[in-house]
Amino acid sequence: MTTKQLCLLGLLFFLISYLFFSKVLPDFQIPIDFAHWFNLIGACFLLSFNDVFPKNKLNAVASIVTALGVIAHIGLCTIDFIMFSFGNNDLAREALSIQISNTPSILYPFIIVGPSLLFIGLSLHAINFIKTNTISVLMVLFGSITIGFSFFILKNGVYMLLSCVVFTSGLGLLLCRKEIEIKTNKQKQFPKL
Repeated sequence: MTTKQLCLLGLLFFLISYLFFSKVLPDFQIPIDFAHWFNLIGACFLLSFNDVFPKNKLNAVASIVTALGVIAHIGLCTIDFIMFSFGNNDLAREALSIQISNTPSILYPFIIVGPSLLFIGLSLHAINFIKTNTISVLMVLFGSITIGFSFFILKNGVYMLLSCVVFTSGLGLLLCRKEIEIKTNKQKQFPKL
């Protein structure tokens, strides 16, 4: 598989995880927490964005931020797997939530700030193309901001899913920008009769 294909696979897995999170798909996650498995695998594949775009100073910063975001997503998914393991035991789940909330060394890097770094890092990668692919970059930026807003403020899964669709579409368009440009140029050279 090429790096670009790994990126596309990561976007697909990430989007599928948000389908589960939004509760749009039927809840058939027993005995496996599919949502977090797709999220975990997708986040790991999204690390490939560090290699697919042109290298420059902004890319170097974006690569570090993206890697930290992937690490945080791994931690977040691990916590969510533990939560899932409690099944219907709401008391145990609540006790773990309280423990995590009272432990800033876990709460901030793995729940509040850390996972956002993945979206920030991928947005920084996208900013490299603001002059040539403005709409795609704006889709990525808008999607990353609204994912956070819909999760932390609105607490609405459907808005979070729609934001993820915009975010992943923008990144997908940036990945395929050369193919789109070639196809557009061919159509200009040989218009249909």
